[in-house]
Amino acid sequence: FQACVYFASVFQAMSCGIHYLASVFMAVTPNFVCGFPGNVSSVLFHNSSASSIEDIWTLWTSTENYIVVQLENGEIWELDQCSRSKREVGLDLAYEYEGNKSVFPCSDGFLYDDTKWKSTVVTQWDLVCDREWLAKLIQPTFMLGVLVGAVIFGDIADRLGRQRVIWFTSAGQFVFGITVAFTFDYYSFVIVRFLLAMVSSGYLVVAFVYVTEFVGIKARTWASMHVHAFFAMGIMIVALVGFLVRTWWVYQIFLSIATLPFVLCCWMLPETPFWLLSEERYEDAQKVIDTMARWNKVSTPCNVSELCSVQQDDLASGRTGDNDTSSTKKHNILDLFCNWQIARRTITVWLIWFTGSLGYYVFSLSSVSLGGNEYLNLFLIGAVELPCYIIACLAMDKLGRRNTLIPFLILSALICVLIMFIPQDFNILIILANMAGKFSIGVAFGLIYLYTAELYPTIVRSLAVGSGSMMCRVGSVVAPFCVYLRSVWIFMPLLLVGIMALLSGILTIMLPETLGKPLTNTLLEATEMGRKKKSCSEKTPPAHSGAASEKIEMFG
Repeated sequence: FQACVYFASVFQAMSCGIHYLASVFMAVTPNFVCGFPGNVSSVLFHNSSASSIEDIWTLWTSTENYIVVQLENGEIWELDQCSRSKREVGLDLAYEYEGNKSVFPCSDGFLYDDTKWKSTVVTQWDLVCDREWLAKLIQPTFMLGVLVGAVIFGDIADRLGRQRVIWFTSAGQFVFGITVAFTFDYYSFVIVRFLLAMVSSGYLVVAFVYVTEFVGIKARTWASMHVHAFFAMGIMIVALVGFLVRTWWVYQIFLSIATLPFVLCCWMLPETPFWLLSEERYEDAQKVIDTMARWNKVSTPCNVSELCSVQQDDLASGRTGDNDTSSTKKHNILDLFCNWQIARRTITVWLIWFTGSLGYYVFSLSSVSLGGNEYLNLFLIGAVELPCYIIACLAMDKLGRRNTLIPFLILSALICVLIMFIPQDFNILIILANMAGKFSIGVAFGLIYLYTAELYPTIVRSLAVGSGSMMCRVGSVVAPFCVYLRSVWIFMPLLLVGIMALLSGILTIMLPETLGKPLTNTLLEATEMGRKKKSCSEKTPPAHSGAASEKIEMFG
């Protein structure tokens, strides 16, 4: 039962990866020059002549180039990217000209190279020259929607249930995804993409919680980590569809219908028993548990009334045996800075979240600019994540969380430096190095979810993971702007990611190891974690989530 629910839920996570990276091909800016007023008779580019501009694009090598055209009325124009010049004296058609010229704006639109992409949103609405900044806002505004959606739908899922949010966000991804393809101008395009980002982010956040509450303790680490793997498969689908479809709105439709089967059957997914029990909907919880028992062929199904009695006993003993009232106190973000130890831990964890997200999206978004085949580059950048999470799961259970995180963060920083010294004509070596960088930052990015939960006590654990997730979203908003710094210096994005990764790796040394240690319940216990080399607590097995959780998970 849990396997069916898990794979059905994470299948839709592919659509999140699809929409997160769809803009890498949708918003491509091809080669272009100013349009000209009239019909062209001949075209000249350096020493090459042609009868149409389409024949010249294969020779175009730099944005500083210009094209000389002669119109049927005899006028000779020099076409730059953002301006055009009319030669005052039209003699023989020549590329070099020292005479007087009149400069005009591109009032007749632009001519685009359509040999690779028949149509993109840039060519659709002329997002070039003085409107170029609008094209550069497409991905950051999407990532801003990701941030907003994570906050809104995470809260709604706690109030209305995981099932309803999964229904709504799944349908929303399909509806908004299709609607994007039929937007009539740039502003409606950005608004609908923002809504699409909100529901995509909302689904991904709630899906993590949903599968965690259904999967048993033994498989929980692997199950939660491999939600990322299905996200990576979505990136690979983007590369495949981008290769096959070169018109942006058709490309968007194909990407949106990729996960239509889940939208048609997601209404069959049940609510999680944990949420139903928290809302005191015992009959509904019993129905789900009975269904799990039938699917898993369990002969002695669990009784909700027994679970409730166990929980009541636990609560009663907790009230009589513990005078600490911190568990009933309402906690806020300031509790993550209650003392120097916890404050230093919080700053380090936030930095890791930010760096992981920044590096993840910088490597992904810049993969299409590495040279060679941009579709293959993006496909490989997505494919390298699949073994990355397997390595992360094995290493974090064998070596420990901290001892896995430190080397991979520092390794990603070293790879960023290494890429800077690779000659630009060594395309294959550059692509392999970027794959290695994505692999190493992917291990750190996937591991930090669980590590954060183990570093903080029960009373602020959700707050810690939530605040870390917020820093992750901030990193995803900053990442596109970081990629645009390639125009300042081609290695600027790598330099920034490398510095952040190195700093994060050094600060992680001061974090305590959590492998094999019980979860803490109070801030005092969390502060003491890691201070002592040996303690009796290290010999005790990790704490589970209560008797109710253990009994429900027996049906796995």
